[in-house]
Amino acid sequence: MDPNKVNEGSKMSGDGDMASVMGFSGFGKKARTFDLDAIFEQTRRTAIERSQHVLGRFTSTVRCLVVILSPACVKQESESSSDSDSDSASDSDSELIGPPLPPQFTAKDDDDDNECLRLPRRPGHADSTASSDEDEEEENPVKKIPDTHEITLQHGTKTVSALGLDPSGARLVTGGYDYDVRFWDFAGMDQALQAFRSLQPCECHQIKSLQYSMTGDVILVVSGNAQAKVLDRDGFNVMECIKGDQYIVDMANTKGHTAMLNSGCWHPKIKEEFMTCSNDGTVRTWDLNSEKKHKSVFKPRSFQGKKVIPTCCTYSRDGKLIAAGCQDGTIQIWDRNLSVHTKFHCRQAHIPGSDTSCLSFSYDGMTLASRGGDDTLKMWDIRNFRKPVNVATGLTNYFAMTDCCFSPDDKLLVTGTSVKKDEGNGKLVFFDRASFQRGYEIEVTNASVIRCLWHPKLNQIMVGTGNGLAKVYYDPVKSHRGAKLCVVKSQRKEKQAETLTQDYIITPHALPMFREARQRSTRKQLEKDRLDPKKSHKPEPPVSGPGRGGRVAAHGGTLSSFIVKNIALDKTDDSNPREAILRHAKEASDNPYWVAPAYTFTVKEEQKKRNFLLLFFKRNLINKIVED
Repeated sequence: MDPNKVNEGSKMSGDGDMASVMGFSGFGKKARTFDLDAIFEQTRRTAIERSQHVLGRFTSTVRCLVVILSPACVKQESESSSDSDSDSASDSDSELIGPPLPPQFTAKDDDDDNECLRLPRRPGHADSTASSDEDEEEENPVKKIPDTHEITLQHGTKTVSALGLDPSGARLVTGGYDYDVRFWDFAGMDQALQAFRSLQPCECHQIKSLQYSMTGDVILVVSGNAQAKVLDRDGFNVMECIKGDQYIVDMANTKGHTAMLNSGCWHPKIKEEFMTCSNDGTVRTWDLNSEKKHKSVFKPRSFQGKKVIPTCCTYSRDGKLIAAGCQDGTIQIWDRNLSVHTKFHCRQAHIPGSDTSCLSFSYDGMTLASRGGDDTLKMWDIRNFRKPVNVATGLTNYFAMTDCCFSPDDKLLVTGTSVKKDEGNGKLVFFDRASFQRGYEIEVTNASVIRCLWHPKLNQIMVGTGNGLAKVYYDPVKSHRGAKLCVVKSQRKEKQAETLTQDYIITPHALPMFREARQRSTRKQLEKDRLDPKKSHKPEPPVSGPGRGGRVAAHGGTLSSFIVKNIALDKTDDSNPREAILRHAKEASDNPYWVAPAYTFTVKEEQKKRNFLLLFFKRNLINKIVED
């Protein structure tokens, strides 16, 4: 091979690489051409083939379903085709088009050929009675009440006046007349049902209301003082509302409440806003981020324009309306953005002078329920707020915070009844919203039922009573989580405190012969001592008195016996006291040093004084007689 040609070829290849790197490789070549019509035609044919393939699969699936669901239709088609050929008709009657039927679809007898076969039921619906029971349960809302099981949480001995459950249903808070707020964690509790934290956030003031915010991260605490508090989930203080100036007449010009609080709640849509009402005659809204002043003020007024005290307050479900029940029996509703004039006002909702204990909006937002201190429960349509839609009487109410609430499906209305001591049981009463008939009752305990709460996610009912109990009603089938988490956990055994009995010096680099054995804990040491007969022997108690348990007290064994033996000796003399005194008579007469000389000197001096005084009085008496 010619070396010159090889050199020329390598040179040309090097020039080509250099040209491609510098971007000149495309020069001098013809551009590639495309036939667009051919490309479009190929794409159209591919689309048609894919559509036909998908349509064929769908058609075969529909035919199989028709054969399974309606074999009589297939049989009629085969009979219609039998007019031309009887032999082929008989064959078509005995055969089915499509895949073979499953075993559960085989007909029991020939009379059922004209009926469509039924699909298998889902588990739990084996027969028609189950479906009928389900339909009946849907029609009767009373059967949805979760009351088959219950657990009891011991808050204390006094009235449970506040209940709060977070939106997820994981934690419950209870407050009462004993000033305590207790935190209960369903996931962390066992069958002992103990609260994991107890505190007194408002010192010596009764707890009126507790409520979690819409996010569940903070808790509103309303007590008997004028300042509401906000706590976090663990009970630590987040915010405390400011107290207003009680010497200002116009309550709109004060920064906060000036009298005892009655109720409070969170905004259902805005997580930083909450509302409180007080005996100073105002309803105030607050912002969580500004504790120095309220956000807005609503002032309820009577028919004469005088100040009235709101006893309860609440937001509507959409948060656009604010409702307050007052001591004069009125229910006043404002637009949240307009605090001057009321939007709805019912002047004779309840008897004047009775405290309206609760207001609750339904989940659809059109109905308002009010629990009055006049032993009534009324339901109102806010679109026609002049007269109540339904009224229930005979519901005793002794507390200013007795609750009423709607069921999660809005078909039932729940409230509690009060009783005096040893005069019956407090009840949880359920009313049908449509007919307002008393459909169901639960006897809770031998005390008043004050607070009630029906959580929509857990489908469990929480009840606060007058004897310090908080009960949770649930159904293992209809309810979810909540109390079901703690009843399945066995009670933990108490462990002994494991502490080191003595200080231990750790010397990791010491020689093995100087290294001390590391002491683990008291539990292992106690187990070893239990096996030792000397250490496990119970020592004898000290002897007290002359003798005890068959033993005689040893003198000098204790400090008291030593003192009695050496210092406080018994020196009593049982002889005749007269003889004991006359024993010293001869010595006293022979040597009268202590008694006789001193006595004789004293007697002479006293005798001289007496004689002088007697002579003086005689002279004065004689002179007085002579003068007369």
